[in-house]
Amino acid sequence: MEYFKKILRFAKPYKLFAFLNILSNIFYALFSTLAMISLFPMLAVLFKQTEPVYEKPVWNGLSQGKDYVMEYLNFFVTERSQDNNTGDALMLMVVLVITMFFLKNVFGYLAMYFITFLRNGVLKDLRNELYQKTVDLPISYYSEKRKGDTIARITSDVLEIQHSFLSILELIVREPLTIVFTIIAMVSISPKLTLFVFLFLPISGFLISLIGKSLKRKSDKVQSEQGHFLSILEETLGGLRVIKAFNAESQFAKNFQNSTKRFYNFSNSLLNRQNLASPTSEFFGIAAIGVILWYGGQMVLVEKTLQPELFITYMGLAYQILTPAKAISKASYGVKKGNAAAERVLEILETENPIVDKVDARVKSSFDNGIILENISFKYEDEFVLKDFNLTVPKGETVALVGQSGSGKSTIANLVTRFYDVNEGAIKIDGIDIKDITKNSLRGLLGLVTQDSILFNDTVAKNITLGKENATEEEIVEAAKIANAHEFISQLPNGYQTNIGDSGNKLSGGQKQRLSIARAVLKNPPIMVLDEATSALDTESERLVQDALEKMMRNRTSIVIAHRLSTIQNAHKIVVLQKGEIVEQGTHDELLTKNGAYKKLVAMQSLG
Repeated sequence: MEYFKKILRFAKPYKLFAFLNILSNIFYALFSTLAMISLFPMLAVLFKQTEPVYEKPVWNGLSQGKDYVMEYLNFFVTERSQDNNTGDALMLMVVLVITMFFLKNVFGYLAMYFITFLRNGVLKDLRNELYQKTVDLPISYYSEKRKGDTIARITSDVLEIQHSFLSILELIVREPLTIVFTIIAMVSISPKLTLFVFLFLPISGFLISLIGKSLKRKSDKVQSEQGHFLSILEETLGGLRVIKAFNAESQFAKNFQNSTKRFYNFSNSLLNRQNLASPTSEFFGIAAIGVILWYGGQMVLVEKTLQPELFITYMGLAYQILTPAKAISKASYGVKKGNAAAERVLEILETENPIVDKVDARVKSSFDNGIILENISFKYEDEFVLKDFNLTVPKGETVALVGQSGSGKSTIANLVTRFYDVNEGAIKIDGIDIKDITKNSLRGLLGLVTQDSILFNDTVAKNITLGKENATEEEIVEAAKIANAHEFISQLPNGYQTNIGDSGNKLSGGQKQRLSIARAVLKNPPIMVLDEATSALDTESERLVQDALEKMMRNRTSIVIAHRLSTIQNAHKIVVLQKGEIVEQGTHDELLTKNGAYKKLVAMQSLG
């Protein structure tokens, strides 16, 4: 139950609905019992088992309540019989039965009505918090986790918790109360018979509980496998071009089918175990009814210590216990399934984010002097990618980072934007460690254009205004013009209101990159980080994008990570990296005269 205690905090905003649900359940349980008891007076009148009572009985306390009810019933029927109105008495008894069953169902509906708001409210808040946590967690978290597994936790696992949550509330209030009220009524009719019946309940309860012991483990497997095949689906949709190009459809289909087969086997095992709950509890319940029929029949026919109509009412009450007992049995299995889902959901919610704002972190809204990377060291796993690295980027200058793959260029972009934290040393903006600045205000100073143009399934305008939601139409158009994007946007079917499809797949690579640049231009940050922004483009697109980048970087501080050296010849400083260390730095012309690593890179790209 420890996981559900943690999930219960999501129910706090809906405690009024919880209270109304509990209240409705109390009345449901009460009228459920009274509905069965109300059959007794009708049966007594029907079988003419009422003894004549000519004086109105007197209430002598709760201990003699049963005798008072029976005497009052006999008095009522005797009075009607004298007036030849026995039919009226029967009609009143029928009305009483109908009223009790009506009230039972009204409160049953109200209980479900109120719990709907509670369940769906918890579902909404849990999903919102999961989404928020998913966005807040660092990028490093998703390099280890499958995206499909995260999707499964936000969808199916949360739904499983919702269903189990309902089961728990029924488990706590409605069904146990129904059983308690029913037992009170049964004891009041015949304590001896009730004691005999309840000798059998612990045995059946123990046998039923044995079935549910492995449910949580089986649920874990089902939910984990669901996350796995959702990951395969997500990867398939993301890489459909490559899969088709390499004729790898059958390979991916095989992986998916293997996963769904495992899911099939786990689900069958889980559901078959779960489906045992209802027939098992019903069988033991019917066995108990059989025992009651035998022992109660003896009391009615042989011992004559129990009235026939009371025995029939008692049988109705005994059978009534079966429904809540089955529901409790089913709910307890649901709780075990939900417990596995709650564990998976809480694993995300309770994951500690290593990149958080300090308590006294300051908001920085201006950029005045420059960026300093001071003796920084960083490793993703075991080996250091950067070791005692130093770099200064003065305000208004463009510093380019070049080098072979794996030299640590993109790592610097990830550290400056604080997607990762340095292991040693410090990155300072205007002399302030970026760890002492709020993440929000730090990233407000930065614009990012990456090699992969990250666009969203929305309109052109919405993609451009990602960093400035309240931008005017004039500002959007101006940003697009600077990014050399206005011309092709104007030719789209609906201009700036054209939907560009999933990941912008309706656009070419160059068009996507120019939209990314327009987004950065509109944000208008004082610092730009360009991570191989032109490496994936053809010559024509590169020329347009390079022109857009140069216009954007004018009078702005820029850190440019470059693969194509033609794009950074005008940089104020070019830094050549090898295995996380600076081997050369200077302007384009200075580095060419040194005849070193930079000149080799230039020669390899046929620029010499």
